[in-house]
Amino acid sequence: MLTVRNLISFNILILFSWNFAHAQMQFPEFTISKTEVEGHLRFLASDALQGRNTGSEGNRIAAAYIAAQLEAYGVQKPAATNSYFQPVDLEQIQPITQATLTWNKNTFKQKETLMMLRGKGGILNANAVFAGHGWVDEAQGINDYAGLDVKGKIVITNIGLPNDRSPQATFQAITKKRELAKAQGAIAVVELFQLGKNFWTLATNYFGNPSMELASTEDAPKDLPAYGWILEGDSKFSEEVKKGKKNKVVLTSNASSLEKIKSDNVIGVIYGSNPALREEYVVLSAHYDHVGVGKQGGGAYTEQDSIFNGARDNAFGTTALLTAAKALAAAPPERSVIILAVTGEEKGLLGSRYYANHPIFPLEKTIYNFNTDGAGYNAMDKVTIFGLGRTGTDSLLVKGAAEFGLAVNDDPAPEQGLFDRSDNVSFAAKGVPAITYSPGFTAFDESIMKYYHQVTDNPDTIDFDYLTLYAKAFSYTARLLANIPTRPFWVTGDKYEAAGKQLYSIE
Repeated sequence: MLTVRNLISFNILILFSWNFAHAQMQFPEFTISKTEVEGHLRFLASDALQGRNTGSEGNRIAAAYIAAQLEAYGVQKPAATNSYFQPVDLEQIQPITQATLTWNKNTFKQKETLMMLRGKGGILNANAVFAGHGWVDEAQGINDYAGLDVKGKIVITNIGLPNDRSPQATFQAITKKRELAKAQGAIAVVELFQLGKNFWTLATNYFGNPSMELASTEDAPKDLPAYGWILEGDSKFSEEVKKGKKNKVVLTSNASSLEKIKSDNVIGVIYGSNPALREEYVVLSAHYDHVGVGKQGGGAYTEQDSIFNGARDNAFGTTALLTAAKALAAAPPERSVIILAVTGEEKGLLGSRYYANHPIFPLEKTIYNFNTDGAGYNAMDKVTIFGLGRTGTDSLLVKGAAEFGLAVNDDPAPEQGLFDRSDNVSFAAKGVPAITYSPGFTAFDESIMKYYHQVTDNPDTIDFDYLTLYAKAFSYTARLLANIPTRPFWVTGDKYEAAGKQLYSIE
């Protein structure tokens, strides 16, 4: 029987539940409109922006648009720079097109079993010496050159780092390996490509086209040794070189060349409402660049349509970032939020790498990176999270999506290494807990590949009802993360746990 006391308690519970739900509905992210998100995406992925290739006029227009939106929303410029723009100096590299390496009766040819990436060109005739990974790290007790005489010789190494052979580690180590080899007097570095035939095809196709890197600093060593990879196949090249016998090698190539390119990250800050927490930061990030026009894009195109609009990748995520900026600026969460739209993701995560190396706000006070990016979607009842189960934030990620009827699923293609292929990894490598929030997908099927880096990825193919839900979920989840009672951290045993302990001075 329902007593008077129970009835009063029941009514109080109902009133509390209604007030809680009503309070939630007052958050601006719950009123994000389809018209608003459609407007952002249609502009960012319009033909007028010519595919937003890094350093292009369309890329600069996109950056200016994002900055203008942040200013209109009341998102502040960082005090340290008094600008929404963080300049990112880049170098566009024209590839080596012709090269051969001969050793005994074996000949390696460019793009077949040899890929020379850097060099002044000419003929190098020298002995080859195996030097482990060609790496020196005194803090970890690593010196692969100890006891070796490589002066005037060609250094052969394993690819990547001693404790990390991922593609990201391989690419980021290129300049450092060349610097280490130069310090030892070597004239070239050739790595044994051990990432598989399929990735060899992807890598050689990519580096066979003009590529970009972060610009070298003025005091960086000049005239670095030539650098490339060997896919040795059946030659047993590495076995013979590792034996330490004299191995005469002749390396012939034309030259690579550099062109200076400028682009910008776009950054703003929303200061937190809690004075005790406002000096801690959550970074919301998305890349706004894409792959340009025609041959720049690398995919098929026609005279009728040669623009790689990048509606899904990543005007979709940039739109979610902008709507989150507006909602959080209108009602700031407890911690401060950095809005970071990065350039050069398609060129190798360049903008996010630059920010992580030159942070405007201290990384040791940055508690989380909530990145949004994706190749497309084939499950509009979901969001997909790369990094689920790794940062202790799963309950908030699930809650934020569930508010809008969306489920959460984990990485459906772990073999692709997608966690380490988006801008979140630039923060993760420094130790900041980081994930990528992506439109829902369950497999790299035809519905994804039909649009991924294709000229077909234009605004008219987007489901704007789904984008609206996605933007709401991203924005609300960002609020939950900025209000989290305790700072998140990597789960025990995660590959980035050690970096996190070092960053935050955790014993």
